Amino acid sequence: MTSDPLPLAQIRVMAVYGTRPEAIKLAPLIAALRADPRFHTHVVVTGQHREMLDQVHRAFGIAPDVDLDIHSPGQTLESISRRVLRGLTPALHELRPDAVLVQGDTTTSFTGALAAFYAKIPVVHAEAGLRTGDLLSPFPEEGNRRLISQIAALHLAPSALARRNLLSEGIDPATIAVTGNSVIDALLHVVARGEPLAAPLARILDENRPMLLVTTHRRESWGPPLRRIGSALARIADRFPDHDLVLPAHGNPLVRATILPILENRPNILVVDALPYTDFCLLLQRCRLVLTDSGGVQEEAPALGKPVLVMRDTTERQEAVDAGAARLVGTHEEAIVDAVTLLLRDPAAYDRMAQAVNPYGDGQASRRTVSAIARHFGRADAVDEFVPHAR
Repeated sequence: MTSDPLPLAQIRVMAVYGTRPEAIKLAPLIAALRADPRFHTHVVVTGQHREMLDQVHRAFGIAPDVDLDIHSPGQTLESISRRVLRGLTPALHELRPDAVLVQGDTTTSFTGALAAFYAKIPVVHAEAGLRTGDLLSPFPEEGNRRLISQIAALHLAPSALARRNLLSEGIDPATIAVTGNSVIDALLHVVARGEPLAAPLARILDENRPMLLVTTHRRESWGPPLRRIGSALARIADRFPDHDLVLPAHGNPLVRATILPILENRPNILVVDALPYTDFCLLLQRCRLVLTDSGGVQEEAPALGKPVLVMRDTTERQEAVDAGAARLVGTHEEAIVDAVTLLLRDPAAYDRMAQAVNPYGDGQASRRTVSAIARHFGRADAVDEFVPHAR
């Protein structure tokens, strides 16, 4: 008589993150891992962002297992790194994960990967392979993501271009899987719920007026570039008085003090505090076009057919530019105003961008991520990699 084989032990994955963008992109991955019996998942947050991070947890029903709560007023890159290393190391020794999952290019992501590397725990890097080619733009993100690639064991590339970037740096092709970007999973999940816009925001927006959505906060734009962006927005508001511009203002005091005074006394510029993720998705769905220096918004907007004007000099998300869904306009006032004017006055130019292929995902990145991690540990055979298709 033979006994039944013992069940295979679960793969223990620790997801580590600390900012709102990481939380948004990891939320669907965490849900998919927790739904798969092959995995046991712990969630560890650093709290690099605080209030904005908690908003995402509420939106996706995530309760962290460990919260390092490192946020402090006036924190620096050095202080964030030191606190993450100091707080995460004991958690790694206590929970003993088989892999540490980090996302993107924040200081939490890099320092979390470094702590795992020091503990000889494999690092799984979601959104791997993004590059601008300029180590200082964006800063410190370009450096962070390049450094993570050097110590990661599994690279989850969102696109074929990201895979090529990794291969050009000598990364083993067997350790790369093209999954698409999980931000599309998160966005489509929220939009499909069909929730109404929160009452305070709904009251100040006239749904019969076309709306432009604006986000700007990038560190390398602080100072004169941000002032030029502010001047461009003011001119756009004056040129198109029948349009509303909605700016969810970043919480950083330097950003607010630079741009908000330039936008005063224009009734069609609506400055609001940073929005819960659900409300931001609903505004993205409602808007006509997007002006942004955010990385994640460059990925989200094409999924909803919204043209993106990128107010940066470089982008690590070249796929959207190549597909025609985004245009890099920099931070010069005239270029921003001209680009918006073209899209609002030339229907053909608008339609070319709005109807471009979405290069970032189909809502299945979480499933592919689970398959890639399982394959890395010998518990799956293949991953059906992401290939962009027209909507």
